[in-house]
Amino acid sequence: MKITVISVGKLKEKYLKDGIAEYCKRLSRFCDIEMIEVPDEQAPENLSALEEEQLKKREGDRIRKKIKDGSVVIALDVKGKQLSSEELAAKLNSFFISGKSAITFIIGGSLGLDEELLRQSDFRLSFSKMTFPHQLARLMLVEQIYRAFKINHGETYHK
Repeated sequence: MKITVISVGKLKEKYLKDGIAEYCKRLSRFCDIEMIEVPDEQAPENLSALEEEQLKKREGDRIRKKIKDGSVVIALDVKGKQLSSEELAAKLNSFFISGKSAITFIIGGSLGLDEELLRQSDFRLSFSKMTFPHQLARLMLVEQIYRAFKINHGETYHK
């Protein structure tokens, strides 16, 4: 099983890097996990709607180049479906059972993801109606992926 997380922008905060590294280490017994960063676009204040879309398209093009053929694509999207940890575990398990051995999660930049990329994704996942920094979303995602594997293997993990 191969999990890839493609995200926009460089992770700067040490505590987030350390947390992600810890969960990637824990995940290594369940799957191969790869974290890929693509460069973000500078987003000055007061962008027009058209400029925002163009910026997201350029970031989306960079993401698209990193998605491997045959991979299930799960986009993190505020308008996506909210799942419990158990439901996420079941969703991931259903992909693996159906013969899909690679799942790619994509996380956009501060403006979100390109609409075309969202339409092309196999599933849209939302963590919450609340807004989180996209860099924190990376840590939250790898923790939830780890939790999903623990659930699917019948192992205990704090609730």
